[in-house]
Amino acid sequence: MSQRKFPIPESELSFRFSMSGGPGGQHANKSNTRVELVWEVAQSSSFDAQEKKLLEERLGSVVRIVVTESRSQMRNRELAYERLEKRIEEGLQKKIKRKPTRPSRSAKNRRLDGKKKRGNLKRQRQSPKLNDF
Repeated sequence: MSQRKFPIPESELSFRFSMSGGPGGQHANKSNTRVELVWEVAQSSSFDAQEKKLLEERLGSVVRIVVTESRSQMRNRELAYERLEKRIEEGLQKKIKRKPTRPSRSAKNRRLDGKKKRGNLKRQRQSPKLNDF
């Protein structure tokens, strides 16, 4: 397998293999190519307590990933690990707080112009009133 961002020991990962559904004929009916990867965050020795807490809040206590894309069990296994790494990476990212801003004058004018145009369009659709004659 390729170089890993988060080296999680194989002993912490639980893999289950089963037959994947869908078309494929004899190959699909007799090959266990579907891969289910299960990783318990709290049991991991790869992360410190603070990182584990953050991951549990964002991903849950158990991370389960199921892959059936490839016809090869080995490839599905690699894809499952890549997805686990991606989830961990997203879970560990710090959230950037949004700075509240006010709309600019031109943005307000654009919004009001749009509202006026829409109002005029709706007014034109109405049938003429008696006092319009």
